[in-house]
Amino acid sequence: MTTDISPEHDRGVLKEILKMGEGEETPSSGCIVKVHYTGTLLDGTKFDSSRERSEPFVFELGQSRVIKAWEIGIATMKKGEIAILTCAPNYAYGKPGSPPRIPPDATLKFEIEILGWSGMDVSPDKDASIEKIQLKKGSDLTSPNDGALVNVHLVGKYDDTVFEDRDVQFNLGEGEDDGIVKGVEIALEKFKNGELARLNIKSKYAFGREGKPEFNIPADANVTYLVELKGFEKASDLWSLDTSQKMEQAKIFKEKGTNYFKQDKFNLAIEMYKKVDNYIGSDSDFKDELKVKRDNLILATYLNLALCYLKSDQNIQAKEFCNKALDISPGNEKALFRRGQANLALTSAAIAVKDFEDVLKIEPKNIAAAKQISVCKNLIKIQRAKEKKLYANMFDKFALEDRQKEEEKLRQLPDVMRGALGEWGQEERPGGRDATAFEKENPNILMLNANGTGEFQNM
Repeated sequence: MTTDISPEHDRGVLKEILKMGEGEETPSSGCIVKVHYTGTLLDGTKFDSSRERSEPFVFELGQSRVIKAWEIGIATMKKGEIAILTCAPNYAYGKPGSPPRIPPDATLKFEIEILGWSGMDVSPDKDASIEKIQLKKGSDLTSPNDGALVNVHLVGKYDDTVFEDRDVQFNLGEGEDDGIVKGVEIALEKFKNGELARLNIKSKYAFGREGKPEFNIPADANVTYLVELKGFEKASDLWSLDTSQKMEQAKIFKEKGTNYFKQDKFNLAIEMYKKVDNYIGSDSDFKDELKVKRDNLILATYLNLALCYLKSDQNIQAKEFCNKALDISPGNEKALFRRGQANLALTSAAIAVKDFEDVLKIEPKNIAAAKQISVCKNLIKIQRAKEKKLYANMFDKFALEDRQKEEEKLRQLPDVMRGALGEWGQEERPGGRDATAFEKENPNILMLNANGTGEFQNM
């Protein structure tokens, strides 16, 4: 049976199924599809075939990489399905055709077998760690942005077992507070309103090395989510805000960051503080009194970021934000102390001690800094002792190797010469006189004559 599947029902794309496919799913826009095909004119003339090349054709659906009839027809096919698409000129190569094989204004037939497909890669690094397969199209043209309030329905599966099924509302970027895995949050920025999709999420964007024991999910496990975006309210775009509005938003994010920090949710606190930096990190737009308020707010934010990174054992980042704080407030006591902590954690005790000493110059009664100086000096002492021992062992090893080389040289000399050298050495002549410079440079000429007199042989 032939069916008109063209959007306008103008018989532009007719489909005849030769072999039914598997399941109910069909590929959606963004999927990477693999097919075999044979293309013919209406008179049966073959103009192209992937089968003859023994190589399937692979393309991304929905990106205008193929003719319009293929975009429409393949989106209706199930895995393993074989169908014939009859394509009117305006859904194929139009009036110009595609010389020399396809004449102008040609209607074409394609026998297509869909071998399979993979989802749209929406992972940040494009490493297929978050794969999205659309099951139902959305009804809107816009997508949620960072900070948007989203209303979603989630069904989480591991090893075909459902571990969660719920409705949840949260702000994008803060999903961790509601038990939302990072992969879902990242993917939602590609959803349209009302869209339903399956997400295949690798462990690093799911539950990671810790797993989720309460859900019987082991470490390093990949999971699947069915996600429906039921509605959302976009967050204000940064470009649309004036300086006063940016300051107000920054204050909101800072307060959220502080609340998350108090709950030991350091990752979320970091995300909130980084949003403050995103909103007011550049001071070029702030003037007069507003600039003073901005500087105070961003300084506090950098100090808090440094503390969060220290708590998370991310010491390089902690040091970075201490430096940013010191750019704004040179000689800042907290920034120096936290940079000292970061340097100490990075096993740079000699550098750390300088930061703690600078703290004492600012506040001589800072007991914590004094204690840290003692810790640093003790570590430096231990490190130097280790280095001394290491170098001593190294020199002993080199000396042993030198002795072994000399002994090997002696073993290779004639017996009579070894005896002479063993008795007199290379720096002294028999009879007690010192060796000449020539003899020192040419020790191998020292040999006993037939009478055993120890005189030089004639050269």
